[in-house]
Amino acid sequence: MDIEAFFEGMPFADLLGVEVTEAADGHAEGHIAMREELSWNQDRMMAHGGVTFTLADTVGGAALVSLVDQPVPTIDMRIDYLEAGTGDLYAEADVVREGGDVGVVDVAVTAEDGTSVADVRGVYKTG
Repeated sequence: MDIEAFFEGMPFADLLGVEVTEAADGHAEGHIAMREELSWNQDRMMAHGGVTFTLADTVGGAALVSLVDQPVPTIDMRIDYLEAGTGDLYAEADVVREGGDVGVVDVAVTAEDGTSVADVRGVYKTG
C-alpha cells in the first residue's frame, strides 16, 4: 500500500491540510499549518480541538498502516489536551501494540516551539 498516496487522498485530512511526512516501521510523523479557518478564537490563532484530534488520528493511523499495510478504521481515541495549540502543530506516533484485530498507538502533539499540546492514545481495527 502506498501510505503517502492513501493519506494524501483522504478528503477530510486534505481539507484541513494534514500532511503525513513519515510513516515506516510503526512510527509516523506529520503536521498541520495553522491558519485562521482552523482557529476557535477570533482574537488569537488557537487550533480548535477537532483540528488537534484529526492530526493525531491521521498520524496515529499512518503509524499502524505502516505495519499492517491496509486501512485501519478508528475504534476509539482518548485525547488529553495539555495546552492551546498555537502556530503549526506537529504529531509523532508510535505503535504500542499490533494485534490481529486491534492495534494501539500513542501520539504526541506539539506546537512549533516544542510545547506539548496533547497526549493521545488511539485504538484502530486491524483485522
